[in-house]
Amino acid sequence: MHARSIVWRSLALRVFSALSLLWLAACDTTALSPNANVGPQIDAEAPVQVALLVPGGSGAGSDAFLARNLENAARLAIADLDGADIRLQVYNTGGNPAVAADVARRAVDEGAQIILGPLFAEAAVSAGVAVADRNVNVLAFSNNPTIAGGNVFVLGATFDNTANRLAQYASRQGISRYLVVNGDDVGGNVGRNAITSAVQRNGGQVIGNESYSLSQQGVVSAAGRIAAAARNADAIFMTASVNAELPILATSLPEAGIDTSTTRFIGLTRWDAAPQALALPGLQGGLFAVPDQGRAGLFANRYSATYGEAPHPLAGLAYDGIAAIGALVAAGNENALTKAALTTPQGFQGTSGAFRLLRNGLNERALAVATIQNNQVVILEQAPRNFGGFGF
Repeated sequence: MHARSIVWRSLALRVFSALSLLWLAACDTTALSPNANVGPQIDAEAPVQVALLVPGGSGAGSDAFLARNLENAARLAIADLDGADIRLQVYNTGGNPAVAADVARRAVDEGAQIILGPLFAEAAVSAGVAVADRNVNVLAFSNNPTIAGGNVFVLGATFDNTANRLAQYASRQGISRYLVVNGDDVGGNVGRNAITSAVQRNGGQVIGNESYSLSQQGVVSAAGRIAAAARNADAIFMTASVNAELPILATSLPEAGIDTSTTRFIGLTRWDAAPQALALPGLQGGLFAVPDQGRAGLFANRYSATYGEAPHPLAGLAYDGIAAIGALVAAGNENALTKAALTTPQGFQGTSGAFRLLRNGLNERALAVATIQNNQVVILEQAPRNFGGFGF
């Protein structure tokens, strides 16, 4: 089989990838009331102190590279600000929750009025708890929805946001009956829940759910069972990652009898992340979501021209955090760093398009709906440029 000729990459990639969830252990964020308007008042005429918490210092080269990219992107955003004076101080967490808590406290002691980062979910929780009694908000780079709330916001793209965008579009195309298919791990289960909620929210029906163990044999052996369960489905909505099990599913399911011309595949992850996946017959005509490609390209080009290398896929999150803080500060509002201001309904413009922070600590990002035709990505519906029309 074609899929089996593709190198089977470690499923551990699902744990730490820009295109999957940044999971680690999750726990309660803080004891703060969900309605608490956390955040200090500022002197609109004075510089604003921002602490950037990055995963440097762990000894891993990948963490050092990402730490450098996050700092570079944050400084690029500061250079682009108009009317806001942001003073950035960078702190290494080593990817360690205890260290993240310590440096978060130290950052506030040294004058930080808001914290940008850290990356990993458990470290973000620790940082948030550490400064909850200091009236400081944390804009974490994680996309783990279970850590959001209190004084912790997540900037990373969430499964809920992606699932809702795709379910909304699919509903307008007459797709109403879904089989949900997910890997049997934490990320897969959260993805399954996001899909189920999104389908129901948009008037669809989940006719069943099938899961598979995260091994090559586990995925292959589940194909017949999934195909049988999909007999009356308009679409199979999958959590599978293109860098892990998706190529096997995209080959095994058609071989097991799925006709993708009548039962469409819908993906919760970025299918365009691995160019070789675009040639998989099973993915032709399927649906997935991508950020605003025009804005993403502008950021990548600007970063490359400034720093001489392409940005890490997560680097844009640091730029977005500074862009949001800068836009609020530039308005001259002394409440610019409070939850009420950060969750402004009109949102902000970031590296991949419009986004806004929600009072529950999650975020909403503008996404385009894409398909694959003749082994190429084709945009079916552009990402909305602002909030209020199709796509939100």
